[in-house]
Amino acid sequence: METLSRRALNRATLERQLLLRRAKLSALEAVEHLAGLQAQAPFPPYYALWPRLHGFRPSDLSDLLESRQVVRIALMRGTVHLVTAADALAWRPVVQVLYERDLKSNTQHAGPLAGVDHDEVAAAARELLSRSPLSSTALGAELARRWDVPPASLTHLARARLPLVQIPPRAIWGKAGQTTYACLEDWVGSPLSPPSPASLISRYLRAFGPASVADVQAWAGITRLGEVAASMDLRRYRDPDGRELLDLPELSMPDPDVPAPPRLLGPFDQTILSYADRTRVISDEYRKRVITQNGLVKGTLLVGGFVRGFWEIKTSRKAAVVELSPFEKLPKRDLAALESAAGQLMSWAEPGAETQEVRVLPAA
Repeated sequence: METLSRRALNRATLERQLLLRRAKLSALEAVEHLAGLQAQAPFPPYYALWPRLHGFRPSDLSDLLESRQVVRIALMRGTVHLVTAADALAWRPVVQVLYERDLKSNTQHAGPLAGVDHDEVAAAARELLSRSPLSSTALGAELARRWDVPPASLTHLARARLPLVQIPPRAIWGKAGQTTYACLEDWVGSPLSPPSPASLISRYLRAFGPASVADVQAWAGITRLGEVAASMDLRRYRDPDGRELLDLPELSMPDPDVPAPPRLLGPFDQTILSYADRTRVISDEYRKRVITQNGLVKGTLLVGGFVRGFWEIKTSRKAAVVELSPFEKLPKRDLAALESAAGQLMSWAEPGAETQEVRVLPAA
């Protein structure tokens, strides 16, 4: 069994995540290829596509949300993702076990919900939402008319038992919008698909492989995928620590020596969140500096294929500043490329700013 170096894994990840070169794909094709985008906050998916696609415009993604070709829905790991409508229909049944488990163990909501019939609450929520989309607060308030349970807990139950999508104007570029729910099947006009864990594994490997079963489970948030993977026709490797890695047999590995251009990855970028072992793209030390204690994930500087710092956009009145904060001294050529990219990002994200500036902070 071939052993892959960490650099080889890094280059494979960057290639499949469209980070070795910008791809000439539509936004819809990219969302599908990437197995969805992290979307805990409204706008990280836009920043995720900007460094990956040629000529990407925010309207390319906003239009897909408004036409219901992509949706925002809680999926893998219990977090909100932006995925194609087809993937939402296929994947929510696979990860439903995660939501059932949470209803029994959630420290805030499990207690208040213990004395109610979950099926009845879910049926009532579906009936309410079939009439009209409702905000998170309004849904909880309506359900609380029938059950003497905190409204937030009833909304949590509905979100766990039903595939609820967050509908526009939430996450439309340049607009604000509170979280408003509709049932996925009603919103896209199609039924849920029969659960297929093997298909989910294949899609993960296409976007993130080669990877271990632990990596797949860390991304999906569910267990027992090793049994499924064992029955699949997969190529197998070893990582530098001797762990078994899986991959689709038809996919090849890029040359480990292929250059990795400097990149600005957006906040919550899935490249650094979708593995149990993330050292293929970020060291454990740097990961602690990028992911805050309350779970926020900063935009990162990718140099030589690995995270070497973070970036932030700061705006005040009509001024916009991009601050680059490297963790170590970077080669002048790479730093210049990052500064150039930061200027382009600022013009793309803040076109109305009267003044724009890129600042490079001392390495620390």
